[in-house]
Amino acid sequence: MNRKLGMNKKLKEKISEALTSVLPITAIVFILSITITPLPIGTMMLFLAGALLLIVGMGFFTLGADIAMMPMGEGISAKITHSKKFFLVAVVFFVMGVIITMAEPDLQVLADQVPAVPNLILIVTVALGVGFFLVVALLRTLFRIDLRKLLIGFYVAVFALSFLAPGNFVPVAFDSGGVTTGPITVPFIMAIGLGVASIRTDAGSREESFGLVALCSIGPILAVLLLGIAFNPTGAAVEPIGLPIVATTADVAYQFAEGFPKYMREVSLALLPILALLLIFQFATRHFGKRSLIRMLVGLIYTFIGLVLFLTGVNVGFMPAGHYIGTTVAGSAYKELLIPIGMLIGYFIVAAEPAVHVLNKQVEEVSLGAIPQKYMQLSLSIGMAVSLGLAMVRVLYGISIYWFLVPGYGLALALTLFTPKIFTNIAFDSGGVASGPMTATFLLPFAMGSCEILGGNILTDAFGIVAMVAMTPLITIQILGLISHRRTQTAKTATVVPGQEDEIIIYEEEGVVSDD
Repeated sequence: MNRKLGMNKKLKEKISEALTSVLPITAIVFILSITITPLPIGTMMLFLAGALLLIVGMGFFTLGADIAMMPMGEGISAKITHSKKFFLVAVVFFVMGVIITMAEPDLQVLADQVPAVPNLILIVTVALGVGFFLVVALLRTLFRIDLRKLLIGFYVAVFALSFLAPGNFVPVAFDSGGVTTGPITVPFIMAIGLGVASIRTDAGSREESFGLVALCSIGPILAVLLLGIAFNPTGAAVEPIGLPIVATTADVAYQFAEGFPKYMREVSLALLPILALLLIFQFATRHFGKRSLIRMLVGLIYTFIGLVLFLTGVNVGFMPAGHYIGTTVAGSAYKELLIPIGMLIGYFIVAAEPAVHVLNKQVEEVSLGAIPQKYMQLSLSIGMAVSLGLAMVRVLYGISIYWFLVPGYGLALALTLFTPKIFTNIAFDSGGVASGPMTATFLLPFAMGSCEILGGNILTDAFGIVAMVAMTPLITIQILGLISHRRTQTAKTATVVPGQEDEIIIYEEEGVVSDD
């Protein structure tokens, strides 16, 4: 009884956190709807209903991730990594990477947008890329390979291959690296990082728990670029997004009633392989106790409920609103407003990404509170605002994505040479985490709607927004690391007033300081 009450209390806390995260973007859309971009009443009703589902869904999902996805991934990876049969360990990690990637709902959304390549081929290609790089991440952790060297080497390979792939396909390839690290993949991969790092007892083991998402984001880009070279899909086209006809509250209810079964199927297909993996692992090892196993099964149910509500809310409620706002602003006499509006939306919408909460919480826990969630959130919000501003510049003026990605990643990789390791690892993880379902279902339609009205090429001008969103946090969070490192050096030489020693916490090995 007490356990049930405790679970209900945690669920209320999670929903309250979700409410705080979703309210700002809801308020922004509402203000836009009564000022610059009056929304049809039906579209506004869909959006508000979607926001409600978003809040409840995010609450269930984050609780489910806490009690199921994270313990499961950490337990499985820690147990398997202790095995002396390295080849078997590598095969298991590869299979886990493929399974959890094919389970990611965002990947299906991307596949639907690339008609020149069959969906199954694109999905399998991306999944194989993640599986291979999950093994690379395992090797890096076990053999203590510097993540910075791997990142520089692999991104050089990415840009070299991008010049050989069809131009229309390059933004899609970079976007694939962002959408694969979504609400299902991120908690599991981050937990795997904790599990693998737990077998090490050296001082650097904490920082090694990060970096898996960063490497697993590179795999899909390389794989899809190779696929583009092989398929040469120069004739790819994108179908325009149509607004649903909604005139009454009954029409609103019908839209959501039609969406629920679809996303229930998608989430079921996504979670069943993970459930099967848990049961096979438990049958073979008896690693989890009965109580822990039951708790994780309950957590998977919460995850299922949360994802169904969340994905239905964003796809049915948010996608039409994002597309309509984009078309209206771009078609007005003040189309340059796309840039500040995009930046404002980007600043607040990242807080509504469910995987962001998982990352921020883990960063605070692993750093022993030295990197507070509020600083992580601020860095991500600033990065998101910059990325949306640049993305709207691309849409308005048709500038090639290379003019942004090459200097952006160049700066990010250069910063790795001066930033404390833990911040580099976290930064490159956060790039994949920030580009989740909110980007795919609100920001991408927003860019596509703008591009349609302006007469641009959707594949080259609108696509790539996920890549932009994944790039800027690499810079902002490393800058946060440099600032924190400088504060650490100042704190070391500062005179501490007697009785206030506990007010400064120094994470000396990594150069992190917090005054919380």
